[in-house]
Amino acid sequence: MKVSIPLCVLKLNIMPNNQINLNLNHRSYLREPEATELGRRILSESIKLIDELGFEQFTFKKLATEIGTTEASVYRYFENKHKLLVYLVSWYWAWLNYTINYHTHNISDPRERLSRAIEVITTSDLNDPTTSHIDERTLFRIVVAESPKVYHTKDVDAENQEGYFLELKKLCRNVAETVAAINPAYPYPHALISTLLDSAHQQLFFAEHLPSLTEVKGGPQSRDGITAFLKNLAFATIDNR
Repeated sequence: MKVSIPLCVLKLNIMPNNQINLNLNHRSYLREPEATELGRRILSESIKLIDELGFEQFTFKKLATEIGTTEASVYRYFENKHKLLVYLVSWYWAWLNYTINYHTHNISDPRERLSRAIEVITTSDLNDPTTSHIDERTLFRIVVAESPKVYHTKDVDAENQEGYFLELKKLCRNVAETVAAINPAYPYPHALISTLLDSAHQQLFFAEHLPSLTEVKGGPQSRDGITAFLKNLAFATIDNR
């Protein structure tokens, strides 16, 4: 039986102007978008359009018009808009994993390291000036609203075999290792972290749109409320309180 080997390798390039390029060697694209000016514009403008229109109303024709190119040129990079969304969400997870590592690599205490990681997760709607062609604040809104459409498809198992979701898995594994360092006897570190990642987005959505489903308040204070909730959930669970 031939086993498919997933292909999803992250290359982190630090440019001379201190810009960071996260290059995903990913099966979701036909041509690497980070490698060309047009590819970077496709990423940048698709984030703006998906946020503005919603994924259902977003089309490659509208994107091509927005960036002044042909629809055929967009299709040279991505086979369809679903695979573009897969790439954008994967880019977000890769960037979040890089950011967590950056802010925790000098912290030896695993409890402090997990606390800091949760703070990074709940402030991941802030723009990173080192990635000029990606608006993380807008991409974050897309992840909150649209990322379930990446996984909740009929083709999820086949896409999983192709390595479409490795960046999320790497992020989850990275933070789960910190949970295991805090309490090696805790049996569900990956389940806890995937729940925290999902809750960080879900609670924000509830606070803004369905407030009766959460105690987290909407508006500028929502980030602090979500951080407090996730820390309480994580440490109470790990400590079996």
